[in-house]
Amino acid sequence: MPQRALGRLLDLGEKVAGIVGFPIPDLSPKTIVVMAGDHGVVEEGVSAYPAEVTGQMVHGFVSGHAGINVLCRHAGIGVRVVDMGCRADFSDLIAAGAVLDAKVAPGTANMRRQPAMSRGQAALCIERGAAIARGLAVEGVRMLGTGDMGIGNTTPSAAIAAVVTGRTVEECTGRGTGIDDSRLAHKALIIRQSIEARQPNPHDPLDILSKIGGFEIGGIAGFILGAAESRIPVVIDGVTSTAAAVIAWLMEPRLAHFMFAAHRSVEPAQAAMLSLMGLEPILDLGMRLGEGTGCALAMPIIEAGAKVLREMATFAEAGVSQA
Repeated sequence: MPQRALGRLLDLGEKVAGIVGFPIPDLSPKTIVVMAGDHGVVEEGVSAYPAEVTGQMVHGFVSGHAGINVLCRHAGIGVRVVDMGCRADFSDLIAAGAVLDAKVAPGTANMRRQPAMSRGQAALCIERGAAIARGLAVEGVRMLGTGDMGIGNTTPSAAIAAVVTGRTVEECTGRGTGIDDSRLAHKALIIRQSIEARQPNPHDPLDILSKIGGFEIGGIAGFILGAAESRIPVVIDGVTSTAAAVIAWLMEPRLAHFMFAAHRSVEPAQAAMLSLMGLEPILDLGMRLGEGTGCALAMPIIEAGAKVLREMATFAEAGVSQA
């Protein structure tokens, strides 16, 4: 082909080759891991839905009826569901192997009133997330995606974005599950009060995670670290996955070379964090569902870039005349 004729598609393929350390990478099979957790700050009225929906959605993932299931079936991607810290009891699903048990506690504390978790719990989230990525690497998975489920989790995500980027709370606060203007202003107030009360250190990722984070956010951060350690490309979904990514990136800035931003979320905090890490979204479809749905759409594009390197002939190989 003419030099760089496939533009960013070649950039994606070359980045994958650098991650895996092989010039003609193979990215099959692929898996998206959806990590779920509940948030005490929901008590403050920051979401359009009650906390019980987190557990109900986990059952939806297992039954195969959620958005992530539809898109993953379409793209031939596996889905794994992890309980990082839900209030609901999934003993039956865990026993059946449908949900992986990594529960740190049944939901975080209300970050407006006290730290969301202890520093030890924050470290445990990261350790358990990393172990899950390592386990999938042993199983032979070659590309991973991050998904999240947790009613209220755009609130800690926006708080993390404001702390690490220096943007105002108002610049980072979005509508999440679809709240109206009045509740949006209330949500921003709760985030500001939480940051002022907790005073997280912007240079200490464990301090940020423990004071204003979430169990699934910590689990995803560890998952990204474990994927990079295993030299597996990891695709980041929306604002909550990006909040987790920035926590991991603060621990090791070189992680940006292992991550792909699946899409541009309509949540404003995501763009601020992606800019900080130097990541450019692959897609822009006006999405904000979470669950890893953006990953399910972007992963085939990344794989296409890798397949160009694997399967497309050069001019010399094809006998094409050159200038």
